[in-house]
Amino acid sequence: MRDPTRGGLATVAHEIARASGHSIVLDQNAVPLRPEVVSVCDMLGYDPYFLACEGRVVAVVDPFAADDVLARWHALPEGRDACIIGRVETGGGRVILETGLGGRRVLDELEDDPLPRIC
Repeated sequence: MRDPTRGGLATVAHEIARASGHSIVLDQNAVPLRPEVVSVCDMLGYDPYFLACEGRVVAVVDPFAADDVLARWHALPEGRDACIIGRVETGGGRVILETGLGGRRVLDELEDDPLPRIC
């Protein structure tokens, strides 16, 4: 499990890919991005996958147990928005975003520090 507060979802995915040696594939349609966040990112040129995401957790779960784990998370008030956002693919060690149009885009690691925290 990882906390995506610093560096966002993509940075956490890179940490997991590096530690496992496998690729992390994120499903753009499954990642819950609020429309207002997408709009602000479009205006300012930010990639929402690299933004701090407080109050969230990223968990890697055995695919055979994923539905059960998700049901248990949904049973908690804090877990009502939990969802499956991707999968692990053997080898590669990359982070890939499967787009809503059916393409695949590699999400490179951040070269600089993520946006500074204001609070």
